[in-house]
Amino acid sequence: MEQDMEQKVKQAYLYDFYGELLKERQRRIYEDVIFHDLSLGEIAKEEGISRQGVHELVRRCTKALEGYEARLHLVQKFRNTKERVAKIHKLAGEFRETHEEAVLYQIEQLSNEILEEL
Repeated sequence: MEQDMEQKVKQAYLYDFYGELLKERQRRIYEDVIFHDLSLGEIAKEEGISRQGVHELVRRCTKALEGYEARLHLVQKFRNTKERVAKIHKLAGEFRETHEEAVLYQIEQLSNEILEEL
């Protein structure tokens, strides 16, 4: 169950970043399967193709999206940046409480790493 949710999140990120690179029909069918949770049979009937055709199209779309990520790494960069920003937020809260220079230094280091990556 947890793995299914993780896979859905991964597919959502890939689609958010690269979905516009798919053809309109591919986007529509991919969205119906991944986001609208329609069955292959429902989509097949609506699109006038077989269930196997829907399955293959979604598989090819997923492979294409994963290929874009393998070359461009936009999702990975986004997630890494998101983690660092969360850490900066946490450290800012610590600094507010302690006023320790070491915490401020960590914030500066993390923000510099993010800026260098951009």
